[in-house]
Amino acid sequence: MTTTDSPAGTADSGAHPLFAEALRAKGLDDLHRQVRRFPEATRTAAEAAAAIGCELSQICKSLIFAADGVPVLVLMDGASRVDVELVRRELGAEKVTRAKADVVRETTGYAIGGVPPFGHRTTTRVLADRSLLEHDLVWAAAGHPHAVFPIAPEDLVAHAGATLVDVREHTP
Repeated sequence: MTTTDSPAGTADSGAHPLFAEALRAKGLDDLHRQVRRFPEATRTAAEAAAAIGCELSQICKSLIFAADGVPVLVLMDGASRVDVELVRRELGAEKVTRAKADVVRETTGYAIGGVPPFGHRTTTRVLADRSLLEHDLVWAAAGHPHAVFPIAPEDLVAHAGATLVDVREHTP
């Protein structure tokens, strides 16, 4: 990863400016320095795992759903799928669907494929699947489809203000 000095004199890690500001506001400058930027997009968990050289389950997907029309963020390991019915039950909602791209951008400030686990434009409820805790380190998007950062799962849950849940789809 190559970093350059921005006009403000801080290292430009490749993180989206909104996410970089969120890291600074949380006092997480060490994470800002660990952002990795790749020349090719890492929009999917598989692409990110291949670029990083980690297990697919070490990728943290940040997925926006609409629960009765209200955006909610679900953090899920990259090897698993979200069980929408479990999310619906967890939230006590009538209906849960995948949010459309414009809702994702409006809610978070980021495009699908680059949504980080925190540092969003608006405050949303956050659910984190317990499967993330199976690793010492996970990788999440840094606000851009080409950028990721490493974080301990417990820190991820804390900084995202997430509730730990079991919403992973289980296949027979």
